[in-house]
Amino acid sequence: MTEHVHAPALLRAHALLSADRPAEALRELAVLTEADAMSAIVFELRAAALLQLERWAEAGDAARAGLAAGGPDPDLLCQLGLAEYRQGRHETAERALLDGLALAPEDVSLLCVYARLCLEHRQPDKARRLVELAAAQEPDSPMVFSTRVQLAHASGDDALAQRISREFVAAHPDNAQAHALLGGTSAARGQVRSAYSGLRQAVANDPADRGYAQAAHEARIALHPLLLPLRPFARFGAVKTWIAAILVIYGLRALGLPTLAAVAGLAWFALCVYSWVVPPLLRRWLRRRWR
Repeated sequence: MTEHVHAPALLRAHALLSADRPAEALRELAVLTEADAMSAIVFELRAAALLQLERWAEAGDAARAGLAAGGPDPDLLCQLGLAEYRQGRHETAERALLDGLALAPEDVSLLCVYARLCLEHRQPDKARRLVELAAAQEPDSPMVFSTRVQLAHASGDDALAQRISREFVAAHPDNAQAHALLGGTSAARGQVRSAYSGLRQAVANDPADRGYAQAAHEARIALHPLLLPLRPFARFGAVKTWIAAILVIYGLRALGLPTLAAVAGLAWFALCVYSWVVPPLLRRWLRRRWR
């Protein structure tokens, strides 16, 4: 924070933000007097709450107002950069992040947000260097862990992404994002039980997050026995599964086994039809049943 928090409302807002209750923090900030509300620290707290609520445009406006009120500040510039990045305005996001890094070159949040921006622009080597700098400062920071997972996923290394997610959970067992990332990386590897376990724990740690709840719901559906034949699609991906099936069918024909090739072809066609028809029908039926 740029200033010490003195007013009781500010103290309460800060505590609520730490407890992941941004909407309540905003209500506390709303009762401040007009003079107190113009402090840069208030704008910083408001921007932090709005970022947690994913109200990107309002968060950017709050960060700009804080910069206008108190001058250049690394935290506010990071908030502005993140808000602009989330709105797809990458040039202004990069400008804010670089301005922040000029003031605080070792700031973990600035380094991680800039790394994510670099990944968007397919600059994995630059992103990796930024994450390494951040990890050297705070190796157990949740933001460092989540950015490392994102970097591993962008590099196509789902096994590494899952391993980092497990490290994240071990370091921060009460962090909902850690469990959600473990669930997501497990799902990417076709491990549906681990995916559901991770996402269910994320919901338990943060029941107000609708994204976690929706992902856990989908993972629960994926566990249904009727979807067991489709596990190869989840584990290896549709393209790899298609290629494997074609190789088997044409391999049997090449070996002089046309009957087996025909059976394999029919089985593959039936599986494709099954994958198109059963999941949406099952999803609709289970949603009505679970309501």
